[in-house]
Amino acid sequence: MVDLRHAPAHLLVTDDNKVNRLLMTRNLELQGHTVRCAENGRMALELLRQEHFDLMLLDVEMPEMNGFQVLEALTQDAALSDLPVIVTSSLEGVANIARCIELGAEDYLHKPVNPVLLKARIGSSLEKKRLRDQQKEMVRRFVTPEVAQDLAQSGFALGGRRVQSTVMFADIRSFTTLVESQPPEETIELLNTYYTLVFEAINSHGGVVNQIIGDGLMAIFGAPQPLADHGLAAVHAALDMVEMIELLNAERTATGRSAVRIGVGIATGETIAGYTGTQQRATYTCIGDAVNLAARLESHTKEAKRTILIDAATCAALEGRVPVEALGTALFRGKSASVEVFAVPWVGAAKEAAGR
Repeated sequence: MVDLRHAPAHLLVTDDNKVNRLLMTRNLELQGHTVRCAENGRMALELLRQEHFDLMLLDVEMPEMNGFQVLEALTQDAALSDLPVIVTSSLEGVANIARCIELGAEDYLHKPVNPVLLKARIGSSLEKKRLRDQQKEMVRRFVTPEVAQDLAQSGFALGGRRVQSTVMFADIRSFTTLVESQPPEETIELLNTYYTLVFEAINSHGGVVNQIIGDGLMAIFGAPQPLADHGLAAVHAALDMVEMIELLNAERTATGRSAVRIGVGIATGETIAGYTGTQQRATYTCIGDAVNLAARLESHTKEAKRTILIDAATCAALEGRVPVEALGTALFRGKSASVEVFAVPWVGAAKEAAGR
């Protein structure tokens, strides 16, 4: 098993004293690390924004920009806020040490620094950083970048906030029949291909896929990060989804496999977006009438014989920038009044209708 505490790393030594920089660099290189140096805080920040460093050793008393100012700048920069910093200073007093720790420093060592103690503190800090990096990678693997950003900025807390957003539901038509006609391995491959395509369409227009259930998904446009014109973005994403599925179908039918058809429902309105579940297991989602309506519209695509259906609020948000077809009203389960339904035509609509 590799001891992460002694693995080589890329370090930045920031100190205005040339002798200190040279001696520190020699010591660290003998430990196997690669080292860059900066003679003041301003130069250190420039280097940090140009290169990736695993850890910084930081003096406090420097010209142009002192160590306290560097630590404050790091806390305000999302890309650098997690960089481990070990302060090495001749400043005495608990107040100075406390200030450095409060500003995010990992540790504080008095000069002259004991080489054995320095090696141990660097090893411990690097191990903690690698563990944090692994946690971040796990978060990025299982949640969307937008949710990961929200977690990094706001932290995790059960509950939600009111937002104006657009919700999309989509699924594969006649999926059960499709599953029965092919081996399970082909079904898994189809789903992986399908999600690769639709995720690209949704993400490229600022949407967040927050639920996957079998062959269906739910996506949010406008949360957790605000999105201008989220209604239009959702409709453009749906059109891209349909276009890519048609390109996929050209390949499938050429090899004698069944074509894939999808249904998409989109609704806009006020929702409560946030984390639901427990402290041990939670998911980012949103609730509200727009969520229920989008699900009903997606289901209604079968009866309406249309691929993309939207509600009146989404139609209004389009402001004529995308052609729509008014289909009249429909009464959905759970709704006390009829709902205006609109279809968004696409270039293959005639071909799809002929195939039904």
